[in-house]
Amino acid sequence: MTTPNHPGTRESLLDQDQRFFDALVAGDVTVLDELLTDDFLLVSLSDGAIATKFDLLSLVRSGAVTFPAVQPFPAEAVVRFIGDIGITVGRTSMNFTHADGTTFTAGSRYTHVFAFDPAAGWRLHSAQGTQIPAGA
Repeated sequence: MTTPNHPGTRESLLDQDQRFFDALVAGDVTVLDELLTDDFLLVSLSDGAIATKFDLLSLVRSGAVTFPAVQPFPAEAVVRFIGDIGITVGRTSMNFTHADGTTFTAGSRYTHVFAFDPAAGWRLHSAQGTQIPAGA
């Protein structure tokens, strides 16, 4: 059994999930820059494309992609710790707008992989969403 070297709790990881979602909705690149690791990767919910931290920050900063709403369901989330790694698997309902103005609404299951940094706390290394039917 691995002994964690972090102060991780279910609530601490779910708080970081919420911080990520709130920053997306607010278009807050400062918070996103602090939360995401330099080697962060996002697998897009809408088309499976891979975006780096730089890509995501650029899209959010320019307004090319906006997230009018992200509604998580934290009571349903599964949170696990493996050493200094924290993993959340949860569900959201989200709306976002592409650069061309088209909108997208989806239910999703997501996996977020965090690593504990003693200087910075929990930082998000990877995020992947999978589209699911609404309410599933």
